[in-house]
Amino acid sequence: MLTIAMPKGGLLGDSVRLLKEVGLDFSILLDSSNRQLEVWDASHTAKALLVRNYDVPVYVEYGQAQLGIVGYDILREKQPQVAHLADLRFGLCRMSVAVNAASSYRSALDLPPHSRVASKFVRCAYEYFQSLDLPVEIVPLYGSVELGPITGMSEAIVDLVATGRTLKENNLTEIDRLFDSTARLIAHPLSYRLNQDGLQERIEQIRAATLAPA
Repeated sequence: MLTIAMPKGGLLGDSVRLLKEVGLDFSILLDSSNRQLEVWDASHTAKALLVRNYDVPVYVEYGQAQLGIVGYDILREKQPQVAHLADLRFGLCRMSVAVNAASSYRSALDLPPHSRVASKFVRCAYEYFQSLDLPVEIVPLYGSVELGPITGMSEAIVDLVATGRTLKENNLTEIDRLFDSTARLIAHPLSYRLNQDGLQERIEQIRAATLAPA
């Protein structure tokens, strides 16, 4: 049986719609009254696991799911041992450096050496500032990272930005972009190579649906 790890949150709606186009209906996951974390499609040939976006590659890497849908930001941060198969072209956002709008910083290179940068994307932040040859202290935060500059705990943050509304409402402004992120299709490497449960055919169907004109 094919098992797919599905992301909670903003990527879920488009993920469900995409899979429905290839005959896998997990629409029950969009029902606010549903509390099931494991659901089957109508034919009982495939099931979905509803997990946090951050945990999708874990379930795929450990073989509990053959396929997964996850943001590219998570793949960059966790660098899991999975097969990267396709850009699904939804969930567009960007990983950015942001600071207090009232500050004088207009690019990351304006930050003083050894500044504090708050982020839940510790690896992404570290690698970015390392590429700039700018030593900073990365402060791991897993809640509202915007509070870092607001409280003065950090000079900057590295975080995902979609519309920019949250930054604006907290008097923060973007000064640099690390990379863009979209939803990606990933697979368990061995399952993919062995083509378990007709996996490669399903993957081609998903790719075709992704590339089809709207």
